[in-house]
Formats: sequence, C-alpha cells, structure tokens
Amino acid sequence: MYNVIMIDRYSREEIKKIWDLESKFNYYLRVELAVCEAYAKLGQIPQNNLDEIKEKASFSVEKIDEIEREVRHDVIAFLTNVNQNVGKESAKYIHMGLTSSDVIDTAFALQIVDSSDIILKDIDELINVLKKLALKYKNTVCIGRSHGVHAEVTTFGFKLLNWLDEVERAKSSFEYALKEVTVGQISGPVGTYSNINPEVERLACEILNLPPAKISTQIISRDRHAKFMASLASIAAIIEQFATEIRHLQKTEVREVEEGFGKGQKGSSAMPHKKNPVLCENLCGLARVVRSNMITAFENINLWHERDISHSSAERIIFPDSLILVDFMLHRFTEVMKNLVIHEDNMLKNTRLYGGVIYSQKVMLKLVDKGYSREEAYSIVQKHALNALNGGNFTQGIREENVLTQSELESCLEVDDYLKNIKSVYERFSF
Repeated sequence: MYNVIMIDRYSREEIKKIWDLESKFNYYLRVELAVCEAYAKLGQIPQNNLDEIKEKASFSVEKIDEIEREVRHDVIAFLTNVNQNVGKESAKYIHMGLTSSDVIDTAFALQIVDSSDIILKDIDELINVLKKLALKYKNTVCIGRSHGVHAEVTTFGFKLLNWLDEVERAKSSFEYALKEVTVGQISGPVGTYSNINPEVERLACEILNLPPAKISTQIISRDRHAKFMASLASIAAIIEQFATEIRHLQKTEVREVEEGFGKGQKGSSAMPHKKNPVLCENLCGLARVVRSNMITAFENINLWHERDISHSSAERIIFPDSLILVDFMLHRFTEVMKNLVIHEDNMLKNTRLYGGVIYSQKVMLKLVDKGYSREEAYSIVQKHALNALNGGNFTQGIREENVLTQSELESCLEVDDYLKNIKSVYERFSF
C-alpha cells in the first residue's frame, strides 16, 4: 500500500487522490488494457476478447486486500481479482508475457505525470504572483544585507526578482527531470523481451502517451527517479529560502514584512501581542522532509543485479509524500505572498540607521577621487562607520572630518545613484 502523508484539514485532495489505493490499481489497469490493445493491433488478441476485457475488467480494493493476505503479492492479487471479473476465456490474454514491474513502473510513471501536471500549475501560479509583486515594488527602497548585516540599498522588487529567477529555473529543472522519469517499459523478466515482442511495448507506451525506456532490466533504472526527487527537493529548498527571508524580515526589530494575519487569529496562548510567521516556519520544516526523501531516492539507485525490491517499500512513502508536500508547499507559499503585508516605511527607516553608514563605499570612493589613497580613505571612513555603529552618526562624523564639502557628501547619499541600473536587470525578464 502507498503510505499517503496526512495533512488532514490542510491536505490538497486532487494530488492526494492520485496516490490512494483505488487510483493505484486504476493505473495498473490502464497499463494492462494498453498492452491488450497493443496485442490486438498485432493480431494476437481477437477483437471480441479485447472488447470483453475492456468491458468487464474491474477490481475491488477490498477484494484485492483479501486475496493479497493469502498470496502475499499485490500485483497477483490485483490480476486475480480482475480475471475473476473478466472470465476465463478472455482473462488468459491479460498480463501475457509481462512481469509485475512492467505494470508497476509504467503505472508509477503515469502517477508521476498526473501529479506533476498539478505541480507545474502551482509553479506557474507562484511565478505570476512574484511577477506582479516584483513590478509593484520595483522602486521600493530597502536595505540589502550580506552576512545578515546591512550592506547597501536595493529595492524590495529587486529582491523578489531574484526569487522569480530561482523559481523559473526550478521549473526548468523540474520539467527536465520529469521528462527523464516518465518512461514506460513492457519488456518482461530482466528486460530482454523473452516472451513479448518489443513492438507491444512501443504500441502500449504510445497508447499511454509515454516514451518507452531505451533499456530496462525488469525495472526502470532508479537514477531517473533520484533526479526527479532532487528536483522536488530543490523546489522545497527554494521555498524554504524565501520563507526564511520572510521570517527574518518579520522580526520585531526589523518588521519590514509580515505574514497576513486574519481577523480573529491568535499568535500565542500566553502573549496577546504576538504575530508569528507560522506559515513560513511550517514551510521550512516541510522542506527538511522533502530533502530527506531525496537521500532515500539516491539510495534506491543501488539495487542487486537486474532488480530487487528494496526500493519499492521506500518509494511507496517518499514519492506520494514528496509530491503531496511540494504541491502543498507551493500553494501555501503562494498564499503567503498574496497576503504579505509590506511595511515600506520601515524598509526606508532601516536604510537610514546610524546616520547613513550604508553609504560608506561611496564616501570612500569620493575621497579617492579627491586624491586620498585607498588605504587612507578606507581608514577615515571605517573610523566613523564603526563609531556610528556604537552610537554615533556616520554622516555627522564625516562632515566634522572636513574631508568633503557638503555637496560632495550629499552626492554620496543619493539613493537613486545606487539603483540606476536596476531597470536594465528588469529588462532581462519577461512580464
């Protein structure tokens, strides 16, 4: 059975349903029917038998469970139940020349395709939201930080433009990994087509809209699945990065942005003043789960000889869990961004702390232009910058040093000069 992660009242039902038992066996049946149709096209199944199979082939999860308790094999239990419904004469054509992994891995690819359609819609929605916000706050001045420390001014829109770039690249990587992992196989034991014509594989995969794997060893090689899981982990890590930034910017002493806070919402059972970035904290925690699942996917590459099933038990957990989680995370983060509260006044105020100390580079370069050596200029500026950080005022200190005229000093403090090239970066993007 697939162990579908429970997000309960927060769950995203559309993607979760793809991974429940009813759906799993429906995907199995799709594969079996496609193979039967392929055989019929090659004249190896009479049309009347194919029609009967297509009309009567069905299953009951409860009945499959009952049979599996005896046979201890889920595919055999599934086939036994389907054959009971089809009847002996036509049932003999079902699963002809196949091995269990032909059905399991090809159905697995179909589940991944359908789940990924949802993920791609999620990514596109997030991209659209980021584009709108990046344009809206293109000229909203805020402080840029390196090592968590104030560096120079940037704009909040420019920050979001970086996020947009990462998401667009994550989408490209995801699409590439999806193409790699969504292949089918109908190649029989150890993949040598010993009891099945390769043409059956080609036709069946064509019906299922899957390219056939170039080669399979009774299973589809798991490096494909590991790469796909890595793309999911990358999406989760990027969301975590953005969520971490929001968590920092919501700190009381920073307070440049805040998660939306609903009417009637409470932040703490003890402290009524609390408004916590709980959604972003939740996203950071979930990203750790998806990343840990990626490690398991890479461990699954190493299988004995042509195949074993050590990967199977792990995949029944990590794939539904990770796909459901990434869908959930993308949806949640998109909602966070739609409802994000932007404190533009605080952003501007934070750029002015310590008397404009963030303009130290401009002041230093202005002194070099006036004939000071770089070392002399750096020493003068650093002295007043460090004094400002300890309670002084940078601009006042430089003014009292009498190394620059008032107009020269003011020219160093012009914000627009720092942002003059942001427009050219925006032009690299499609809006």
